[in-house]
Amino acid sequence: MLDIHNFFSGIMHGRRKADAWSMLDVRKFLFGNKKRHRTPDEWDKTIVAFSPNFSPSWLRDLALPAPEDIANQRDENAEQQVFKVRLANSEDRRKSASLLIQKMYDWRGYDADALKHDPNKITLAVYQEDKVVGTMSLGMDSPQGMVVDQLYKPEADQLRAEGRKLCDITRLAVDHDIKSKSVLASLFHMAFIYGHNIHHATDFLIEVNPRHVLFYERMMGFEPFGEEKTCPRVNAPAVLMRLDATHADEQIIRYGGMGAVATGVRSIYPYFFSHDDELGITQRLLRGE
Repeated sequence: MLDIHNFFSGIMHGRRKADAWSMLDVRKFLFGNKKRHRTPDEWDKTIVAFSPNFSPSWLRDLALPAPEDIANQRDENAEQQVFKVRLANSEDRRKSASLLIQKMYDWRGYDADALKHDPNKITLAVYQEDKVVGTMSLGMDSPQGMVVDQLYKPEADQLRAEGRKLCDITRLAVDHDIKSKSVLASLFHMAFIYGHNIHHATDFLIEVNPRHVLFYERMMGFEPFGEEKTCPRVNAPAVLMRLDATHADEQIIRYGGMGAVATGVRSIYPYFFSHDDELGITQRLLRGE
């Protein structure tokens, strides 16, 4: 039987082993498997729910690309927050996500159109109670191309010619009142699960504001892959960046689920779900649960 005291002690002191029980296992141990008792909203419509631990507040400037400043303040209410990741796969959900995008883009002086249904695109939304507090769209490569082809088609074609399978990240926005790293991490990790684990993408492409290039390099291992241009969609300068899925996978296996225990690690990967939890989420999605 799992020794709960030793388990949590191991986490706090950074001794968790790769084959240790995941946090999802602990919830089952403590509360039982409640799938049969959950309402449709809790199980069928929510991909994953999480409650982050204390996290530094550095998401205030996030809209389209990323924050400019990383503060060391702690949010004393973070551990009491519960977030749910869902697909914005209905008109109402797309409208709610669009409102957040509009709010955050207006705040930064960017232009933004409302989200529309696209069979080659997945839009993720993070909810806090009934409010969308984070969103991101993941576009799959297709004969119709991707959003990044509008500005960086030669660069995307170069990767296609090398046999790479692409997807692009767009419409990223996180409410400036949210102070948890886990919200941003959950969006990127779910995009990784859908893009790499399910659709077998080898590369993730994203257009970012030039002043945020260093952030994406340090926090997730993106690399610049195109020269600075003006993006007409948002009326702002942009730089194309590329993330090799192999690098992201290595970082998730090494640091995922560690959170603040991963001292000295500057990337966001410790705030991703654990690798074990990632595998569980992937299997659930593949089974259509």
